[in-house]
Amino acid sequence: MEEPEPNTPSDHILGWIGESISYFPTFFDDPYDTGDFSGDSWWVQPQDLDQELIGSSSNSFNAAMPTTTAAAPTPTESIVSDQSSIPLDSTKKRKLPDNSSPKVSRKNTNRLEDSAAGVVEPPARRPVANRRVNNRSAGNSSNGNNKEGRWAEQLLSPCAAAITARNPSRVQHFLYVLHDLASLNGDANHRLAFHGLRALTHHLSSSSGGSGFSTSNTFAASNPKFFRDSLIRFNDINPWFRIPNSVANSSILQILAEQKHPTNTLHILDIGVSHGLQWPTLLEELTRRTGGPPPLVRLTTVDPPTGNRNTTAAPFAHGPQDYDFSSKLLGYAKDININLQIDKMENFHLQNLNPQTIKSFSSSEEETLIICAQFRLHNLNHTSPDERSEFLKLLRGLNPKGLILSENNADCSCNNCGDFATGFSRRMENLWRFFDSTSIAYKGRESDERKMMEAEAAKMLISVGEMSEKKEKWCERMKSAGFRRELFGEETVDGAKALLRKYDSNWEIRVDDKDGCVGLFWKGETVSFCSLWKVIGLGVEDCLV
Repeated sequence: MEEPEPNTPSDHILGWIGESISYFPTFFDDPYDTGDFSGDSWWVQPQDLDQELIGSSSNSFNAAMPTTTAAAPTPTESIVSDQSSIPLDSTKKRKLPDNSSPKVSRKNTNRLEDSAAGVVEPPARRPVANRRVNNRSAGNSSNGNNKEGRWAEQLLSPCAAAITARNPSRVQHFLYVLHDLASLNGDANHRLAFHGLRALTHHLSSSSGGSGFSTSNTFAASNPKFFRDSLIRFNDINPWFRIPNSVANSSILQILAEQKHPTNTLHILDIGVSHGLQWPTLLEELTRRTGGPPPLVRLTTVDPPTGNRNTTAAPFAHGPQDYDFSSKLLGYAKDININLQIDKMENFHLQNLNPQTIKSFSSSEEETLIICAQFRLHNLNHTSPDERSEFLKLLRGLNPKGLILSENNADCSCNNCGDFATGFSRRMENLWRFFDSTSIAYKGRESDERKMMEAEAAKMLISVGEMSEKKEKWCERMKSAGFRRELFGEETVDGAKALLRKYDSNWEIRVDDKDGCVGLFWKGETVSFCSLWKVIGLGVEDCLV
């Protein structure tokens, strides 16, 4: 039975803020860059800024052995440097219970979105003592588009709007409140507030709109073994990547079954973010294929440039510098009697990919080329120049037997598709779903693994290369590039749905009757889509005749 909600005073946060705040907190040093606040002339740097919350936010993940998680800053650990400039009671940060989830009341939501100073009022806390017993129903209060319990967005979005409106007093107001609530520990709201606050302070302090991003928690800075083990663990408890990988693997088998020369070399062009963890399952499935595996399986991975691991790279694209999955994958292939060859196109810009480059990695003209593009193509510019459409045409020129495209199903957040506030709000939408799903996946437990995954995902708030599009726009681009839509086989869809049943019940798979795309949803909100394409003029009859 659920415990009754305690009667917490409605003015829990009102004591921290007044109608006017003359004091600016000491946390405002940019955690990602040491530059000054010269990017916006309207912003005047407050005096006596000491780095407090951001900058030493979390543990390093460079130790090969498991580490003990240090406590992240909480509201009670803040130190006010100039207590004389604000009311005495506002210098004391209220201790938020670990199982609390402060909200912004409906009464004050409109005030937050108003151009005047907002007032934040969290209602009574909702205990989560029964989360371990009834984990699948935890968090259902924010199903669909219901944002009542998502108070972090209701603070971060108005703050971004104030930055866009160049309203420094209102910006200070929200940053002050966010500083008191942000924490790497706690529920998804506290963690979103933490990473959102870091992104906002970086935006204000960076004169180049996103340079100097650096954190020790992301993939690129992690220990290779810890990174690999954490990613395996994540795929086992969260289907964010597992379902797209499963759909892609089944589609590869579907395309192979259509070929009139099943003994040809299978050549997979991997433009993705699986870091090799997608392929052991495919290799195993190839051994159970009628007629056995192809005589040679060639895997060509396209690794992103190493010089832009932070501000321009898509989240999840860069692994640790010393990480190499090839040896383990080759060893596994040998154990199951598959002839596997792995080629790497390292430090490679997608724009430089061409048929000559691919042919240089080919060992035979008689091969079945299948392209697997997952969560990387949205990193290409889609305005001027339109690198995205040109790259799809380039892939068409490779004449593949099939192309699997998996991408975020979200509105674009780049500067060309809206102002900073609009783009920031759209990115938070996607990040919230990630944080909310990881809360349930890790059963609310604090762990270095979860912090690394969330820090990597939070790069979407600051990466200038984060330019997602809705699947309808992707489908238009694919058709314009010379591809035609192909339906997924029943085995592919049924296999994905069967796999999804091992995860939390808030996850859902839907097949779009109009375009045939397989969509992944969290609490009724779209996360990503998978689609299958073939070159126009190439049909099943061309493969089987």
